[in-house]
Amino acid sequence: MHLKRFTDAKPYEAPNHFHMTGLRLQGFEDKGPTNQWVGLSHFLPGGGAGPDSTPFEKVYVVLEGEMSVIIDGEVTVLGKYDSCTIPPNEVRTIENQCNEICTMMVVIPYPPEKSA
Repeated sequence: MHLKRFTDAKPYEAPNHFHMTGLRLQGFEDKGPTNQWVGLSHFLPGGGAGPDSTPFEKVYVVLEGEMSVIIDGEVTVLGKYDSCTIPPNEVRTIENQCNEICTMMVVIPYPPEKSA
């Protein structure tokens, strides 16, 4: 087992994100997961990311607040404990369109060059 306490989670910068603080809960570390990494993102009101895509799928799980996921002009609002999978190469925008902070867990495979 690889244990990592929340107090040991380190912030990370996510490209094309705004008004967001991300903490790496698991991944990119010795004896950590070999297939994916897990982030915890706190989005202020008006915060978000995109539009962009990744060459691999990702999973979003909203833990608090709500997040609007916009794909091809269609808006889907995720609330507490809602989740979605974004397929590889799908262009998405995410926006916190409410007045509360949105806390979201993100699970993403390592980029091909990582190969843990």
